[in-house]
Amino acid sequence: MAKKPHISETPATALLKANKIIFTEHPYEYLERGGAQHSAEVLGLNPYAVIKTLIMQDEKTMPLIVLMHGNRSVSTKNLARQIGAKSIEPCKPDVANRHSGYLVGGTSPFGTRKKMPVYIESDILTLERIWINGGRRGYLVGIHPEVCVQLLQATPVSCALPL
Repeated sequence: MAKKPHISETPATALLKANKIIFTEHPYEYLERGGAQHSAEVLGLNPYAVIKTLIMQDEKTMPLIVLMHGNRSVSTKNLARQIGAKSIEPCKPDVANRHSGYLVGGTSPFGTRKKMPVYIESDILTLERIWINGGRRGYLVGIHPEVCVQLLQATPVSCALPL
């Protein structure tokens, strides 16, 4: 029987455990710039159910988190309109790292360094299960999508675009 690789705890998994959230662990070979599409492919998952954690900012440089399907992009114009911002743009990687406490490619919405508002594409909440970053590159956790609302007070939005 093959031994599963041991995954050391991250701030994300510590938060999930502290809140008694049941999750599954899914390590994979990280590929620079591979993103959710790559992790879905190597883990045999539907990229629609692999959720990207995106650190963005509004026109006042206030950071926020957007949770989006792995095979969709964010309409920043639609998102800005829905949340009452003038504009939204992705943070530069070094800025995103500072806000989240994670390295881009390993960003989890759970256990971030800075408390930020979280917006979740509403269709994600219709899925039975999602796979989302567990706090390090090459590591997803499988959870029920409602956990994002329970733990993060994620606000549903509709801003998905085809990739």
